[in-house]
Amino acid sequence: MLDCFIRERGSSWRLSPLRSTMSEVADEYPVEDSCLIDMDACYETFDKDGDGRLNLEEFRLICKALFRNDKGHIYPVSEERTRHMFQVFDRNGDGAIDREEFAFCWNHWIKVIVRPTSAFLIVDVQNDFISGTLNISKCNAQQDGSEVVEPINWLLSTVPFDCVFYSLDWHPPDHVSYIDNVHMRELHPSSPVSADKAQAYDTVVFAGPPPMKQRLWPRHCVQDTWGAELHKDLKVVEGAVMVYKGTNPEVDSYSVFWDNKKLTKTSLSTQLRERNITDIYICGLAYDVCVGATIADALAIGYRSVLVDDASRGVELADIERTKDTIVSNNGVIVDSNQVLAMVEGRDRRPELGYKLAMELKTALEEEK
Repeated sequence: MLDCFIRERGSSWRLSPLRSTMSEVADEYPVEDSCLIDMDACYETFDKDGDGRLNLEEFRLICKALFRNDKGHIYPVSEERTRHMFQVFDRNGDGAIDREEFAFCWNHWIKVIVRPTSAFLIVDVQNDFISGTLNISKCNAQQDGSEVVEPINWLLSTVPFDCVFYSLDWHPPDHVSYIDNVHMRELHPSSPVSADKAQAYDTVVFAGPPPMKQRLWPRHCVQDTWGAELHKDLKVVEGAVMVYKGTNPEVDSYSVFWDNKKLTKTSLSTQLRERNITDIYICGLAYDVCVGATIADALAIGYRSVLVDDASRGVELADIERTKDTIVSNNGVIVDSNQVLAMVEGRDRRPELGYKLAMELKTALEEEK
């Protein structure tokens, strides 16, 4: 029913009113042609005892109304997490959310959850990873990289993302990650394998300074070569942003946000901030390498982050599972492509993402003190 209070950007409503299944809130609220129905209307609806404040039980009702899928099913939220979120908005710690505190909750939490601003980030769907020199189907997981193209194209055609990004590995010929370049740089004494014995997919330690671990890969995605091009069947939408990574020959770059040493950022962070992005949907190649590093960084930065499972393929099955564990443990979400539309449109609202946002707000408030 909170959908009744939040209006889509523009002149029409995105979300029709939902009838609440809670006995306490049974009315259906009409849609009105205004930017926002008075925030107080929502506040008063959930102030069941009429004391002008929202207690924990009343906040729990808000969570039940807020965290639902597109069919109205209520997602369960643990008592512990409910209390954690309540405490974020009970800013003076008096055991209730007053109207001023609710204004913060409304503007920085509820509105974001119900009408997110979403980016679609397609990671490294390039020829070399699909049929070229680093064809991931030849790696241990034996997954076919070309299988990501169809679900990605379908998402690009059916989901109204606010912006779309494509990342590309874009390495110079002397890049540190190439197995055939291993003799170009001194190894540290702690390296588990010597340059003479090193093979593709081994990990060595370069002397630096500072010493740097590096997994060695077959030569791939060399700038301005066929292998570095996006796959010919991948849809490239008008207005999309290309983000190039791995351009420094001395350091690898798995994440689309910055290189592996976190020395240099790509343009991605700035582009996301300029567009006021709240949610990032990430997929592509390889699941457990560049996709995994990117979503880990997105979560660490504070974005509500979603990995599209059926639009991603990887290298090592065990590492793919570790990537999934990292996402879930950091309040990210893993979905299939057929679940994305309802989430982008704010009809399917996951409690993990709501909790993630509340905890980010808590950190920001603490830093202000």
